[in-house]
Amino acid sequence: MKLSRRTRIAAAVAGAASFALIAAGCSSSGSGGGSSSDPITLTVTTFGTMGFDKLYSQYEKEHPNITIKATNIDTGDNALTDWQTKQAAGSGLPDVQAVEEGWLSKVMQVSDQFTDLKSYGANDIKDRWVDWKLKQATDKNGRIIGYGTDIGPEGLCYNGKLFAAAGLPSDRESVAKLFGGENASWDDFFKVGEQYHAATGKPWYDQSGFIWNAMVNQQDEGYYTKDGKLNIKDNSDLKALWSKLADGAAAGLSSNQAQWDWGKGKAFTDGSFATFVCPGWMLGVVQGQVKAGGGDAATGWDFANVFPGGAANWGGSFLTVPTQSKHPKEAAALAAWLTTAKSQVQTFQAAGTFPSVTAAQTDAGVTGESDLTKFFNNAPVGQILGERAKGVVAQYKGPDDSVIQSQVFGPSVQQLDSGKANGDQAWDNAMKLLDQLVVNK
Repeated sequence: MKLSRRTRIAAAVAGAASFALIAAGCSSSGSGGGSSSDPITLTVTTFGTMGFDKLYSQYEKEHPNITIKATNIDTGDNALTDWQTKQAAGSGLPDVQAVEEGWLSKVMQVSDQFTDLKSYGANDIKDRWVDWKLKQATDKNGRIIGYGTDIGPEGLCYNGKLFAAAGLPSDRESVAKLFGGENASWDDFFKVGEQYHAATGKPWYDQSGFIWNAMVNQQDEGYYTKDGKLNIKDNSDLKALWSKLADGAAAGLSSNQAQWDWGKGKAFTDGSFATFVCPGWMLGVVQGQVKAGGGDAATGWDFANVFPGGAANWGGSFLTVPTQSKHPKEAAALAAWLTTAKSQVQTFQAAGTFPSVTAAQTDAGVTGESDLTKFFNNAPVGQILGERAKGVVAQYKGPDDSVIQSQVFGPSVQQLDSGKANGDQAWDNAMKLLDQLVVNK
């Protein structure tokens, strides 16, 4: 679900200890050997922007007999369709396939169609990642089928200039307090939004879909229970949150932007909305959209260490090796190399993707200054994301989780934002779509 964007962010100068940390992160790749005696081409399919472009070139230089042919698909939903089509056909999958957290459960249903990376050294590097990331990529038979790339702890992006013009505090610390700090709630978020709307007559957030996604991700159990049962129709917690979302839309707080569009970035520069939910990878999206809309750091976007409702994780991906690969050893080596601490520092600098590798999370290349921090009013984005990651444990995602988010609730969210349905009507419409599109287990 990540929008394609490219950012070039210079690495901060790391100290000797930081250098040693990075070196340790890549000293044992668990690759089982990445070089090929004969020239080969490794195909890689990713989606959105994962920050790998420069790393591909670097890997080719270090492995002269390997050429990387990379394909990038614009969104996670489209990447899912591409994977499902080729998986069903039994051909066409790449040597390295990126998998999004939202459809990992679907992948796990056919985990035998992916290489067990233990055969190529996964056990030697399994302590590299935060423990829950490794567990996500381990199937019921104990096979490790994916190496973790990023995780998606969420903070709040906001436009400080718009806040100040509305008479709201605009510095990061005061903004965090405005929403309740550690006790920040969605009630606080919508209440402040109503104040902003009353002062300016303008919407508060871009559209309700991303707000709903964040709300669902914060629950101990989302669209599915931990044992894989659908968890929607009689879920009083989700219904209560939906009611808050509907009230916000009815109060004019949503800008009713098309998801992943934003008028080619203009909505980020013309005051169409003042807040935006931001997992780490979304920071690069904001920067790219502002630039596309003709803006820059002076446009006023900032990043606060606060999030309504508490800790939340949105997204995060894995690199897998389908059994269709003709070069599983070399593909596994590439996947391992792309997920070392050193590589994850570089992908963070390129795309804002917060590392799932623990050694990278505290590296100066993540916590220090960069083009990304400068764009967000010198916000210490790496440090903030590290704080927002505390307490985050990824929610279990069932096989149709992404379908439910985009095709079941997506249309109902649009009905809320456009005023074509009230909360109850939109919920009922979503339940009808749920019955049509998802097998009720």
